[in-house]
Amino acid sequence: MFLPPYSPNLNLIERLWKFFKKHVIKNGYYGTFEKFKKAVFEFFENFEQYKPELEKLLTLNFEIINPI
Repeated sequence: MFLPPYSPNLNLIERLWKFFKKHVIKNGYYGTFEKFKKAVFEFFENFEQYKPELEKLLTLNFEIINPI
């Protein structure tokens, strides 16, 4: 089975970081590092609220496409 050398869509941590950036980094501007740090900690402290979205995103069920 052919797998490309870099496959972020197949790597679960890459999907999690993309989700994190969508909800924390791209969600707004933080004037200070302390505000940014607070937003990061709040994201991980309230991780349970994202459970339905993450269950769909972090699945190993994906379609394999033959490159030939």
